[in-house]
This record gives sequence, structure tokens and C-alpha cells, in this order.
Amino acid sequence: MSVSGWELAGVDPTKANVARVYDALLGGSHNFVADRDVARAMETLDRRIPAACRANRAFLGRAVRFLVGQAGVRQFLDIGSGIPAAGNVHEIAQQVAADSRVVYVDHDPVAVAYSRAILAGHDRATIIEADLREPGEILSHPDLCRLIDFAEPVAVLFVSILHFLTDGDDPCGTVACFRDAAAPGSFMVVSHVTSENDPRLAAAVQRLYNARAADGKARSRDEIADFFGGWEMTEPGLVYVPQWRPDPADDVPACPEQFWFVGGVARRPVVPP
Repeated sequence: MSVSGWELAGVDPTKANVARVYDALLGGSHNFVADRDVARAMETLDRRIPAACRANRAFLGRAVRFLVGQAGVRQFLDIGSGIPAAGNVHEIAQQVAADSRVVYVDHDPVAVAYSRAILAGHDRATIIEADLREPGEILSHPDLCRLIDFAEPVAVLFVSILHFLTDGDDPCGTVACFRDAAAPGSFMVVSHVTSENDPRLAAAVQRLYNARAADGKARSRDEIADFFGGWEMTEPGLVYVPQWRPDPADDVPACPEQFWFVGGVARRPVVPP
């Protein structure tokens, strides 16, 4: 769709958007000039940001392969899924187990439109246009209820999305709604920008992003760990994303703390009968 077409659809191409800025940082083509301008400005502050985004995307792939291949998960709820890119969750999961079911959630019309085009005719994957800050709307959505059975284990993915919730959005309470809905044996995947490695640089990037794209907040490792709500962390715990079960093993960079994102996977305990 041309820029004028998106304007007719109610999208303002002159305003940067989180999903499209991330797409630009990944080297994608589903973005506008405003999004690329923000991506370039971020890279000016730290040239490693695009590599960090690619590392975060790779973490998502490894986490999904672990969940399908080793943990036996067949249901995925990917919240804040963004613009489709190589290695989408349903593609990875269904390569390992064809019966895997995936529901994507995003509130950006561009991300939703491209996702619907990719998923047209697909009976085991769909996308919902909804806002993370409205968990009740997501959890009761008929398309989710058609594919996901919350009485059985499900993997809920919050990959590169929770840092776009400010403290005023009650991020821990929002995430808890999804944790509480998940059956014992379910998993949660989180990756999140952290401010720990270089607080001054993180503050500068946050100011730029808040001014030109959307509000957000980098958080400490302890703050990010709180999202898991006491669920059991899988090895190696909450680490910089290149360190999470790297494949191959020598793929860990010399300075993983320069890659902005920490990530982890946790399991809701199964209470013995």
C-alpha cells in the first residue's frame, strides 16, 4: 500500500510508530520516512542498536524452538508482535510441530494489515488488533478463544513490548492478568530494554524515543524480573539476549551487555495433586 493509501486508512505516515521503527532497525521495508529518521537518530546515539534488535529477534526464535521442541508447548500468544519479519512465531513453531497454534496481538494498523495478508487462509494462526493495556479485551476475544485453550499450557510472549508501558500503565498488573489466566505448566517469554549497562546512554535514547515516537521506559534487571511473578525461570535465567541458549554455542559476542535487551523464559509451576 502506498503512503496515500495508508493515509486513507487512517494511518499518519508523518508520525513514527514503535512497530515500524523496530522494523526499520531490523532492516525491513514496512516503514515510513518518519520511522527511518527515528531509527537513524537512535543509531547515531549508539551504532549497536540495530545489532541489538537483530539479537533480540534471534532470541525470540530460540525461545520458540525451545518451547515447542523441548517443553512441548503447542499454543502461543504473541503480544506486541509488530511488523511480520523473517522467522515469525507460527513459522518457527509449525516447522517443529505442525499442530502449533499462534495468536498474534498488535494495535498498529500497519502491523495488523501486513499480518492479516500473511495469515490469510491460515487456520492455525491469526492476529487480533488490540492494545496490551486492555488484557480483558484480548483474553476474551473470539479469535483467541477459537485457537487457544487456557485450560492447557500456553506460551505468552512479551518480546520487546513491555518497555513501551510506562509505570502509569501498571505494567506488572497488566502482565499479571495474563499470568493468572495461564494454566499450570504454561510459559512466559520476556525481553526488555535495560538501563543497567549504561544508564546515561539509556536515558538519552529514551528521551529521543519518547519525544519522536512513543513513551517508554528502560528498566533494571530486578524490575524486569518482577514481570515473571515468581514463575520458575528456565536456565540460564534472565540474561542479555545473546547469552540465552546461544546456537551455536560460540555465537555469544564478547560484550553481550552492549546489546540492550535482557530476556528470559519462565514456567508456571505445576502443583502436585
